[in-house]
Amino acid sequence: MEWIPIVFIIAFFFNRFMPIKGITNITVQEAKNKFKDNHVQFIDVRTPGEYKVNHRKPFKNIPLSNLSSKVDTLDKEKELVVICQSGMRSAKAAKMLKKQGFQKIYNVKGGMSAWM
Repeated sequence: MEWIPIVFIIAFFFNRFMPIKGITNITVQEAKNKFKDNHVQFIDVRTPGEYKVNHRKPFKNIPLSNLSSKVDTLDKEKELVVICQSGMRSAKAAKMLKKQGFQKIYNVKGGMSAWM
């Protein structure tokens, strides 16, 4: 019986941190390499204030808190590159987008903090 809570804890962390099929973590340089591809959408899920202070084209600002209501403005046939400040909110957004039927999603590791 002692091992049951341990199994639940391991399962929780495994589920929380393991990669999800269809979501790929990429570097800033890999994100930049996708800028010229017309079949890629770029989303910045930070707050409007964060976006205003520091953003990169062609990223479109759709805050994480608004993303579920704005999903219909995105093309499910195109790839998605998602960024935030550190990569945590964009990872959460990527999981949500995957559940909404998007197939090819890229999360920028380190987010804007890693931008060179």
